[in-house]
Amino acid sequence: MNNDEQSFNALAKVTTATLTTVLLKKGLRNVWIRGARPLCSASERKVGRAFTVRFIPAREDLATPASWSSPNSTRGAIEQMPEGCIAVVDANGVTDAGFWGDILCQRMAERGVAALVSDGAVRDLAGVQSTGLAIWANGAAAPPSVAGLTFADWEQPVGCGGVAVFPGDVIVADIDGAVVIPAALLDEVEEAVEQERLEAWIMNEVKNGAALPGLYPANEENRARYEAAKKDL
Repeated sequence: MNNDEQSFNALAKVTTATLTTVLLKKGLRNVWIRGARPLCSASERKVGRAFTVRFIPAREDLATPASWSSPNSTRGAIEQMPEGCIAVVDANGVTDAGFWGDILCQRMAERGVAALVSDGAVRDLAGVQSTGLAIWANGAAAPPSVAGLTFADWEQPVGCGGVAVFPGDVIVADIDGAVVIPAALLDEVEEAVEQERLEAWIMNEVKNGAALPGLYPANEENRARYEAAKKDL
């Protein structure tokens, strides 16, 4: 098992809520992608390296149906997506045009892409959901991408949902949305696994009637109780 697999297996057990807290402690406040919510009811937590796709506002001479046939297009970008990646599509927050739909999502699923995350809207929602691709986006829209967006490039830094995302950053997405972990901090945030374990213990204490002061966050006494009980968790 390589380092990514070990890290991703660990992160798959950690909620995005816990991750935002851990990253906040490291000085990173802006890591939650606004507008990216799960569009598939069965979407489980996904972890993967970001493959970025960038749109810019529509310009009439470039945003045309003919542009879909260009090698530098959404079609070309999808053919470059490696298995296991999470496609992060910067759609400028546009929700009245779908950046792409069911056929493109089906191709991503066939290529083994782990998930799609965007601040924009998809189109052909019923078909998109039938592909089985895990999707976090800002709803659905019938008009095509060129009605509101111009495709720009892939594997470049993007601003998705107000968050800076660089190719190779790590994305974790679950029912609460999608969080960006800077690639250089991946090893450090594995402490989130320990935080998740601690919070599970605290939750059990609360269910058993414990009061919150001194428990959440844990004071020295409760931390010692947790450490003694940890071997059974």
